[in-house]
Amino acid sequence: MQTYFTLLLLLGAVAASFGQPVPAEEENIPYLVTFGKDADTSWGDDDFCQVFFFSIPADHRTPFFIRVFDPDCGGEADEQKGAFNTMTRFSVYGGEGCISEDDARSVDPVGNFNSGNLLASKTFGSQQKYDGQWYTFGPFNPLEGELSPKYGGYIFKMITEGVRGDDGNLYRFYMSTAQDENIPVEGGNAFTFEYTFRLHSDPWQTSHVYPYIDNEVIYLAQSNFDWDNDGFIRVYSVVSFAEELTTSQDNNWSSSKYTVKDQERGKSLDIQFTKDENKNVNNNNVVFYVTNQYGDLLPFYTVPIGGIPRYQGKAVARPIRK
Repeated sequence: MQTYFTLLLLLGAVAASFGQPVPAEEENIPYLVTFGKDADTSWGDDDFCQVFFFSIPADHRTPFFIRVFDPDCGGEADEQKGAFNTMTRFSVYGGEGCISEDDARSVDPVGNFNSGNLLASKTFGSQQKYDGQWYTFGPFNPLEGELSPKYGGYIFKMITEGVRGDDGNLYRFYMSTAQDENIPVEGGNAFTFEYTFRLHSDPWQTSHVYPYIDNEVIYLAQSNFDWDNDGFIRVYSVVSFAEELTTSQDNNWSSSKYTVKDQERGKSLDIQFTKDENKNVNNNNVVFYVTNQYGDLLPFYTVPIGGIPRYQGKAVARPIRK
């Protein structure tokens, strides 16, 4: 329990500093992406579903909102396959089982993954009025979530599903105290166990995810899908510099292990997605998750718990990346 309480304090301190855009500025991920269920998985979405969790501090009592940027699938940012025909459903859950149910923390949308109480849901097509605009779910009472000290307080779940069509819907979230603007919930945070996201097309833009390493983790097993041989996935930490992970080709999975060092426990890792400037891969979507030695999924917090890890070894020359 001491680990949980320490993590809870770190969650509050970090989230209060950075707010709750999803993806966060520190991740440098342009969009989340979910394709319609009729799409070919070779476009970079293995299961046409994405699950994110939002944590509210246990002592927070004022209402909050979950906002979705560009929820429709039919605009300039979205990935079109012929005529736009995709419907995307966004659903918010809270209550008992929201995150404690095992299926809710799986990489596959099977079984009781949509556990908890359904609080709000809306399905979007290609309505122009939502293109490039915010749609707001809520207000929600924090007590409607599931209390979980392990994950930072009262937990809510957003499930995004491509219920029809074959286009890619690109979008972002923000957890806010206001209905019509983005004002962060002090001490709040957001996380996922499996990330499906769009990479920048600019080869000099590097994206990041930040899994938290507790004292029990011996090694990580990472899995990535449909990387398209687009460059490199590397681990950075206080003691590791650019340790490479195995990457996948088109429409397949690839996995590898990373041994955790003693100095990395109680901190976040910085896993960087760096494109190869000699290849011209545009609009690449990728799926990524990590597990510990027991096969338990580790959460990616949208801002790194304990801060961005800084390499403390000898200086190593490297190209300048954003």
